[in-house]
Amino acid sequence: MFSHVMVGVNDLEKSRAFYDALLGTVGVGPGVANAKRYFYRSATGTFGITTPINGEAATFANGGTIGFNMQTPEQCDAFHAAGITHGGTTCENPPGWREGSVGKLYLCYLRDPDGNKICGLHRPPKQS
Repeated sequence: MFSHVMVGVNDLEKSRAFYDALLGTVGVGPGVANAKRYFYRSATGTFGITTPINGEAATFANGGTIGFNMQTPEQCDAFHAAGITHGGTTCENPPGWREGSVGKLYLCYLRDPDGNKICGLHRPPKQS
């Protein structure tokens, strides 16, 4: 459905360090520079960071969340820890299992250095 997701940032190099560490925990290589942007490519899509083209400050979406698939709860924990270590802040509940209308999920939430809300999500295999 999506070709890519791009978020605006105010300090491109600080955000590059944050996302290099965060996405490195899920096997995505360092961001590739392209003008005032960095792109993170995987077999399932592209994530990018950019300073706003219009020259105004980057702001985050109130109510917006960008979710990344995790293979295991441990990978989710590493993702969260890398984000916190590299300038992110935790938000919502601590990483852990949640029960809801879509079943059992392991989730972690944090905000990047510019306030964008990021989620790591592990969905366990369906049980027969």
